[in-house]
Amino acid sequence: MTRINFNRVLMGGLLAGLILSIGDAILNQPVLGEQWKAAMEASGMTGPDSSAITWFIIMDFIVGVAMVWLYVAIRPRFGAGARTAVVTGLIVWFFAWFWNNGALMAMETFPTKLLMTKIIWGFFQFPLAATAGAWLYREE
Repeated sequence: MTRINFNRVLMGGLLAGLILSIGDAILNQPVLGEQWKAAMEASGMTGPDSSAITWFIIMDFIVGVAMVWLYVAIRPRFGAGARTAVVTGLIVWFFAWFWNNGALMAMETFPTKLLMTKIIWGFFQFPLAATAGAWLYREE
């Protein structure tokens, strides 16, 4: 078994994190911005401040690196390539995105339409980010 090229995991993970962060910015401002604002006001909350947004961006990059590491970890069993990257993205989507937003939906924390839009968006966003990150990974 070959060793993991952690420099490439980091490079791919940063690319994946960038894609996640850009996707989140598009989703939460132009796509859902007004819905978020209305949902926050209805809940008596204010929108996220700059420190919260900074934290969300940092988390996107951490998830991106973890996603590429997971891709590298399952490559020996599933094979290298886009199919494995998509599987990786869907695994991370399920545990990081679907599970969380599904729980918020079950608790009726935010409107179902808002959270379903996030879930569907992430279904495409995570495999795309994983595929881009995996594309940069090389063993040597």
